[in-house]
Amino acid sequence: MPQLYVLAPVDFNSAAPSCDCFAHRFGNAADHPERVRRYPSDMTDAEWSAVRPLLPVPGWMRGRGGQPEAYCHRAMLDAVRYLVDNGIKWRAMPADFPPWDRVYAFFRRWRDRALVREFHDRLRGRVRLEAGRDAEPSAGVIDSQSVKADAVVGADSRGFDGGKLINGRKRHVVVDTLGLLLGVMVTSAGIGDRAAAKVLLEQVADAHHRLELVWADGGCTGSLELYRVSWSLVVLVHADCGVCSWPRQ
Repeated sequence: MPQLYVLAPVDFNSAAPSCDCFAHRFGNAADHPERVRRYPSDMTDAEWSAVRPLLPVPGWMRGRGGQPEAYCHRAMLDAVRYLVDNGIKWRAMPADFPPWDRVYAFFRRWRDRALVREFHDRLRGRVRLEAGRDAEPSAGVIDSQSVKADAVVGADSRGFDGGKLINGRKRHVVVDTLGLLLGVMVTSAGIGDRAAAKVLLEQVADAHHRLELVWADGGCTGSLELYRVSWSLVVLVHADCGVCSWPRQ
């Protein structure tokens, strides 16, 4: 699964270069001073140059109303990455980032309008192209993992996995053959892999029409129907069945 933040200290090409984000070029971000990047989670100039062309165009630039944004998009992304990397509360955002409530509003807007997924899918497509693959995968792998839930997690959102003897939640993940994320779903640990796979595969197949073959382990035993979406087939086979051929990439 791709990492969305840097894990070690990095060297920056410049201390505070002029920014070319939408908020600086067309919004009001120039009214606020640029921050000096100082944290390991901050994007390098090379990372920003790769990310910048893939960012979703803001609604206020597409005639959807709202005022031009007043804070740098790069600073906003760095703030979200800092929060994810360090596990802090929103209100504990360091003072050199934009105000925490503005960062949260930026994140919430991306989340509610599915812009996080759009951005992630563009990044995944670029990585696949650079690896010599088609931007859209034709094969994938599905698996699940049960995780013990803390005592504060409500009983209505967790369950008991009899196979792993874990009381908690279960994450079901579909990745391509490079290990890049295609879909994820979180259920109680008591939900069987086969039942969850049917729901998750329908969602993934609807978004990735080239997907033809998905490998699974023995947790998905039993008959699983073929899913026809547009003109593609998604076939669930067992990774240890020995009858599947390597798919077209």
